[in-house]
Amino acid sequence: MSAAELETMYASEIDRIERWRHDELERAGYDPESAFVLAASHDIDLHDAVSLLNRGCTVDLALQILL
Repeated sequence: MSAAELETMYASEIDRIERWRHDELERAGYDPESAFVLAASHDIDLHDAVSLLNRGCTVDLALQILL
């Protein structure tokens, strides 16, 4: 497999992961734009982001904490 093929495969895997994260964040209660920002932020733990909303944080407060 060439380096270009590996790079394409890696990029598509990252895209799938970010789409999945986005869907999970929206399902938890984040608006689409906030979910997009959080999904693309790989240093933010998905479970922490969801947990903040489950514990009663507003989306705005959760974003302040996470970002």
